[in-house]
Amino acid sequence: MIEQLVEQIEARFADAQREMSDPEIFGDRNRAAAAGRAYRQLEPAAKLAEQWRRAVDDEAGARELLDEGDDPEVREMLAGARAEIERLEEEIRLAMVRRDPNDDKNVIVEIRAGAGGDEAGLWAEDVFRMLTKYAERKGLTVETLQVADGAYTFAIKGDGAYSIFKFEGGTHRVQRVPATESQGRIHTSTATVAVLPEAEDVDVQIDANDLQIDVYRSSGPGGQSVNTTDSAVRITHKPSGIVVSMQDEKSQLQNRERAMRVLRARLYEAALAEQQAELAADRRSQVGTGERAEKIRTYNYGERRVTDHRIKLTAHNLDDVLEGALDEFTTALQSDEKRRALELQATA
Repeated sequence: MIEQLVEQIEARFADAQREMSDPEIFGDRNRAAAAGRAYRQLEPAAKLAEQWRRAVDDEAGARELLDEGDDPEVREMLAGARAEIERLEEEIRLAMVRRDPNDDKNVIVEIRAGAGGDEAGLWAEDVFRMLTKYAERKGLTVETLQVADGAYTFAIKGDGAYSIFKFEGGTHRVQRVPATESQGRIHTSTATVAVLPEAEDVDVQIDANDLQIDVYRSSGPGGQSVNTTDSAVRITHKPSGIVVSMQDEKSQLQNRERAMRVLRARLYEAALAEQQAELAADRRSQVGTGERAEKIRTYNYGERRVTDHRIKLTAHNLDDVLEGALDEFTTALQSDEKRRALELQATA
């Protein structure tokens, strides 16, 4: 079984290497991008397969030496080789778990203040900063789409953006003393995060007759007029009731384009949730109600700790995390996702 899987990995990786070395690929941008993704996706599994081959050779060599005569040192080598083979077999199976088809997509992230009043709005801003910093660390591009009081909508673009940021969807809870708190009391506040794979036109077909588009004048804090033209756009998708508003750009055309991107992403995510309820990241389950008891992660300022409740992982590097050092959590959540998928495949 594992021998066949290793052979499959080796054959597919060899195909990917040949595709990458084909001179004609550089004249086709889409083909080059697809080949690069395939190579990067298979490379970790190919390295594990190579290590497995070496471990199998080590085991065979140790057994041959034992056939010539018993030796405690050789017996220890044999046990070590067998343990390494067992470890690598598990890693190889995890590496070849079927990927989420949305993992390579760009994402649209929506952050909203939850429970906690004004402090929740400040916390939503901190979460926005943390996630954009994380994107920059990963070499991804951030495009801010809309910023309002306690509400942030932005896109993250780059290879594998969804595979990284999908784990940030849910309620983020903070426990800290607000700057405005004179008694030094700890407050608990929340911010909700929805992470949507950005849909292309081919992913979602939107009938223009299903849209109600309203335009109005943008307004800033306190009701002040941002400009004197009807540049703000509100799009209502009548069948689903989804409403998206954009007003940050001075151009009505730009606001409409941004609103359509968010609408398309929400409709795509809703379709996934309907088709694969047990696997899709349903936006409503991600966001919840924003109540304090609902959370995926807690950030405790007093103890300088961050706890991810989904995988029971706690780190005591709060300052680094708030600066975007989220790799420890992402890696652990990706491993957990693969293990769950492997279990699901085994029982299917």
